[in-house]
Amino acid sequence: MNLSSEQSRSANQSVTEHFATDHLLPNLRERTVSSGVITAAAQAAQFFLNLGFTIILARLLTPRDFGLVAMVTTIMGFLFVFREIGLSTATVQCESISHRQVSNLFWINTGVGAFITALVALTAPLFGRFYHEPAVTSIALALSGAFLLNGLGVQHMALLNRQMRFRAVSLIEVLSTGLGLAIGMVVALFEFSYWSLVVATMSTAILRTAAAWITCKWRPQLASRDSGTWPLLRFGASLSVSGFLYSFSRGCDILLLGRFVGSDAVGLYSRAAGLFIRPLEQVLSPINTVIVPVLSRMQTDPARYRRAYYQVFEPLAIGSAVFAGIFLPLALPLTLVVLGVQWEAAAPIFAALTPAALYFPLASAASWLYSSQGRGNHLLRVSVVAAISMIVCFVIGLGFGPTGVAIGFSISGVCIQLPYTFYVAGREGPVGTGDLWRALLRHLPIYPVVCLTTWLSSRWMTDFHPITKLVVCTLAGSVSGGLFILIWPPSRRTVLSLVRTVKEFKAGTVSQNVATFPSVS
Repeated sequence: MNLSSEQSRSANQSVTEHFATDHLLPNLRERTVSSGVITAAAQAAQFFLNLGFTIILARLLTPRDFGLVAMVTTIMGFLFVFREIGLSTATVQCESISHRQVSNLFWINTGVGAFITALVALTAPLFGRFYHEPAVTSIALALSGAFLLNGLGVQHMALLNRQMRFRAVSLIEVLSTGLGLAIGMVVALFEFSYWSLVVATMSTAILRTAAAWITCKWRPQLASRDSGTWPLLRFGASLSVSGFLYSFSRGCDILLLGRFVGSDAVGLYSRAAGLFIRPLEQVLSPINTVIVPVLSRMQTDPARYRRAYYQVFEPLAIGSAVFAGIFLPLALPLTLVVLGVQWEAAAPIFAALTPAALYFPLASAASWLYSSQGRGNHLLRVSVVAAISMIVCFVIGLGFGPTGVAIGFSISGVCIQLPYTFYVAGREGPVGTGDLWRALLRHLPIYPVVCLTTWLSSRWMTDFHPITKLVVCTLAGSVSGGLFILIWPPSRRTVLSLVRTVKEFKAGTVSQNVATFPSVS
């Protein structure tokens, strides 16, 4: 009897360790910095893996190959947000959660993934008819299984994030991405055209889910009633609808181009968009992975929450200004170096997208407030406005081809979505609308300084090889930005605070005191 009781206590402790978070609070700041370094390194590795894959595949495949796969993944992207239905964020954000609740969420994620897999497989012929491309049907059938595969691993990855086990999460992401892309590259070398992209996607999904199950030892129980799952579902539903609206509106560019212009235009646009968005996503993904769990644990301490948020938001504003300022003048050499001469027509599309670098990261940062505070209704409201404005701008820009659609994306983001996002995000919680604008505007002068310097240096190097021009002009823009930051007090304070935090972490002297977070006033 005592042995049975001891085994029961041991089993309960083993289950509970996946959900308790009190042990994270005493050294939360040290964990935050450590996690940030780990996930940033992992995302840098993923970025270079994807960049290498793109460079090689761009020389082995045609714009049509990329366009065909992009046509399918765009439509699937509308449904892909439902593979999690917001339940991974619910698991991470909730202050306390039980084994029964997470088990129910697991079965919901798995059931939704299976349903969407069946739905895509059954409707695959409609994909081909819509685009007038028979090959699209077989691609959709092959990729449909990704929904079920991802659904099986959602809660395992969410539990790893909840426990701030970012080293394990990073290892899973890097290894699955690297091996998946390597498999796709081998298939491309055997001249299987667009199937290499399909194989890379499916291989990555299989490896990621398998690694999540191996790393996270939690196993679900059978679904149960009266477990308190319904509030989590409501929060997840708001995130899912918001994600669907964003995904649908964001994917309308490919949808419209594919339907009315053709696969070649989609190929050019998708590669330019990938070249623009992928680096931003690689930077934002590790920050999002770390900051949402951290802010969620700080919900009961508004002052600490606010300081921690701005310690990340302001460096992000500086980085966005530098990125946008450098790559607008260097759109052509960057395209030629990364994609090759045959992709020159993608350069003006990339240039038209670069102003959105001022919007994309900061709007993403505003979403941390909704997710960490459980404000799914506000996120939904912002998503509706964003979807409407983006679709309208895409339709207007369609008459000017892929470049016009790209300009529409930038105008929608900078002129409509960002102001409204700041307005709604700052209406509740420790972070105010005025604070968000001040944090952005005091670093915005970096953008024209970097852009002008990069443009002047590129004009001087007109006859140089694209690689030389790209390296030298990027260096010139970066140096000018760095010098301006040194003489511009708000930016200098932000950067020095960030450097000081990193030095403290390396020296092992990161203070646990709330007061160590810099003031944002």
